[in-house]
Amino acid sequence: MSYAYNQQGPYGQQQQGYGPPPGAYPPPPEGYPQGGYPQGGYPQGGYPQPGSYPNVPQPGFQPPPYAADSYTGANQGYGGYNPEDPEVKGFDFTEQSIRKGFIRKVYSILMVQLVITMGFIALLCYEPKTKQFVQQTPSLFIVALVVMIVAMITLACCGEVRRKAPINYIMLFIFTIAEGFLLGVSSSHYKQDAVLMAVGITAAVCLALTLFAFQTKYDFTMMGGILLVAVIILLVFGIVAIFVQNRIVQLVYASLGALIFSIYLIYDTQLMMGGKHKYSISPEEYVFAALNLYLDIINIFMYILAIIGNARD
Repeated sequence: MSYAYNQQGPYGQQQQGYGPPPGAYPPPPEGYPQGGYPQGGYPQGGYPQPGSYPNVPQPGFQPPPYAADSYTGANQGYGGYNPEDPEVKGFDFTEQSIRKGFIRKVYSILMVQLVITMGFIALLCYEPKTKQFVQQTPSLFIVALVVMIVAMITLACCGEVRRKAPINYIMLFIFTIAEGFLLGVSSSHYKQDAVLMAVGITAAVCLALTLFAFQTKYDFTMMGGILLVAVIILLVFGIVAIFVQNRIVQLVYASLGALIFSIYLIYDTQLMMGGKHKYSISPEEYVFAALNLYLDIINIFMYILAIIGNARD
């Protein structure tokens, strides 16, 4: 119950208030926390002196050394990685390094494919008994042709197969064996010096086109549709050339084929390079990229060999 009261202040003035007058109740016991703050401050001895807690910012306080660049990854910190950490040292997480590793892997696979193919060509061109046996057994050619087509369709159309090791390497090896045998059989029908000349010209042309694809400013990856139309026209022309036994027609057909697949070599090389080009192949598609380059090179070789053979006939 509250009521008004009057009290004389320390200087004689009257003070008026509401509630129980001072002294109506006994004072609360001394201590903490029932009776207010204890005498002398907190039981711990009061507030700590400035600078005793390292986490409390003081005047002139500098942030930890990792806070300024923790988002850039320069030092160990939140959101970054330490390049000197033994678990990550030696790895470069940039797109450029991934693409370079991808290119090295593709060309390593391609070199193995070309060595196997050249081995078949040399065996069937320079070993008379093997050459005679293969030419007298056409069933081997048919079997190799079927195996090559099945392996090529599998690698081209089944993404899970060509991305998953070791099945992708196995299928690519089977394809290379079959294709190398077919090229060896086809080359055995030409003279040995013509085959050697075709190999040399193909190597020079492919090297020059690869260097051109790496340094040119022109983007050939946008020509996929045009090249597809050119291949269809070349296929129709080839069917016509089967029934028209004319050396001029054969030379024109072989020349067009060599030209188209030379442009395809530039196109596939720039797809593999990525970077400044509009389209690129994923680094997971190293088997597919090697397959494309291999098909371009062997087609250039076969068309150049056909040009040399028809020119000499």
